[in-house]
Amino acid sequence: MARAIMIQGTGSNVGKSMLVAGLARAFRRRGLRVAPFKPQNMSNNAAVTADGGEIGRAQALQALACGLPASVHMNPVLLKPETDTGAQIIVQGQRFATARARDYAKLKPQLMVPVLDSFHRLARGADLVIVEGAGSPAEINLRRGDIANMGFAEAAGVPVVLAGDIDRGGVIAQLIGTAEILPPADRARIKAFLVNKFRGDPSLFDEGFAAIAARSGWPGLGTLPWFADAWKLPAEDIMDLDRAGPARDGRVKVVVPRLPRIANFDDLDPLTAEPGVTVEIVPPGRALPGDATLVLLPGSKSTLSDLEAFRAQGWDIDLAAHIRRGGHVLGLCGGYQMLGRTIADPEGIEGRQGRQPGLGHLDVSTELTREKRLSLGQAVHPASGAALSGYEIHLGRSDGPDCARAWLDLDGRPEGAASPDGRVRGCYLHGLFGSDAFRAAYLAELGAPSTPGYEAQVEQTLDALAQHMETHLDLDLLWDLSEEIPARDQM
Repeated sequence: MARAIMIQGTGSNVGKSMLVAGLARAFRRRGLRVAPFKPQNMSNNAAVTADGGEIGRAQALQALACGLPASVHMNPVLLKPETDTGAQIIVQGQRFATARARDYAKLKPQLMVPVLDSFHRLARGADLVIVEGAGSPAEINLRRGDIANMGFAEAAGVPVVLAGDIDRGGVIAQLIGTAEILPPADRARIKAFLVNKFRGDPSLFDEGFAAIAARSGWPGLGTLPWFADAWKLPAEDIMDLDRAGPARDGRVKVVVPRLPRIANFDDLDPLTAEPGVTVEIVPPGRALPGDATLVLLPGSKSTLSDLEAFRAQGWDIDLAAHIRRGGHVLGLCGGYQMLGRTIADPEGIEGRQGRQPGLGHLDVSTELTREKRLSLGQAVHPASGAALSGYEIHLGRSDGPDCARAWLDLDGRPEGAASPDGRVRGCYLHGLFGSDAFRAAYLAELGAPSTPGYEAQVEQTLDALAQHMETHLDLDLLWDLSEEIPARDQM
C-alpha cells in the first residue's frame, strides 16, 4: 500500500517545490516508485501534460525527478491569475471557472472531491506520494474550506513535515510561531521539521535547531545547506530566473520585459544555462537596454492587458529603436500575438470587446477565441534541419502575409511568422530552446556558440540535489514518519 508525507512551509518561497523534487529523486534512487502531488498551485507558468491538460510547471519538474510523465492528477487545482483579484481555475487539467478571490473561497469545498480523486489515482501506482503544500498553514484565516495545506492533510490522512527558510532570518520564530498559532489538531499533524537554505557552517545553528525541537516537541530532519546549483533547474517563478548562477558576460544579450501576467517562461531556462548568453529580465520602470542582441517577448496570461502595460512602460518605443538598430525580436505565444498588427477580442474574453492595435512588427492579425489549444508537439526547424519538441497552450489564432514565412514545421503544418528580413519572428510553440540542435542553430544566427546537453544537465542537477538531501537530512526518519494512505472507503 502506498505511503504519503506532506511538505508544508512556514511561508511562500521557503523552497517547498525544490524540497519535493529533491526528495522525490532521492527516494526514487532508493528503488521506490515515487509520485509528486500538489493539491492547489497558483502559477501562470504551466506545463502541458501527456493526458491533455495543464499543471504547474513545478509539478512537471517533480514528475521528471520521479521518472514519470507529467499528469493532470499531480496538480488537480491550478489557479492562473488574470487580474490582481481574479484567476482562472483549472481542475484536473481543464478550465473550470474564472472567479474572484472571495468567490473562490466558496468554491473550495467542492474542489476537495477532485483533489482527493487525483490523490488516490496517483497513489495506486506509487510506493510513496510526496505532497507539497501552498503558502503556509499559519494563514489560519484561510483554514475553513482549505484544500492546500492542513485541510487536505486532514481529509487525506497525511502526516506533515514543516519547513522553515533560514535565509530570510527568523527561522526559529517561523517554526515555533507556526506551531503556536495552529489549532491543536493541525499542530498534531506535524511530525517533524527541517530548516532550509542555510549558508555557511550548519553546525553554527545547532543550538537554534535544538531550541526548535525542545519548544515544538517535533524531531528535526536536519539543516539543509544552500544548494548552489538550484539555478540549473527550471524556474518556477519569474523571480527565480535571477537566482545566482555564474557571472556571465555573454556575447549575446537576451532581454525579456517582465510583463505583469507573464506566463510559460520556461523557454528562458535553457538560454539562462548557456555560458555565451546573458539573460536580463527588465522590470517595470526601466528601459529595454540598447545593447540587446535579442528582445524576447514571452507568453502572457492576458495578452491585451500586458500589451497595454508594455506600452505604458514605453517599451514599444524601445523595441522599435532596437529593430531600427538591426536587433532581433522573438515573440512566443502571447508575445507573438503582441507583435502583430491587430488583436481582435470579439467576445470580450480578456475584457472589453473590440479590436486593438498590436505593435505592428509582424504582418499578422490575431483573433482570440474561447477554445484553448493544449497540445504537445514535434517540430522541425527547416533552416537547420533540427528536430525539436514543445507544447502549445493558448487562446486564439493568428494569420497574415508574414505567416507565409513560417519558420517551423509543427506536426506537419507550417507554424509561426517572420518579417521579410527575418529579424522579427513569432510562433505559438513553447519549449523549443530545450532542443540542443535548435538552440545551437538559433544562437549561431545571433553570433554565439552553444553548449549541448541542457536536458542532461537538468537530470544531473536533480541527482546532485538528491545526494545533497541524502547527506544533510534524515531520510530514514522521513520514511518512518510517512503513513499508509487510508483507503477511500475508510475516509
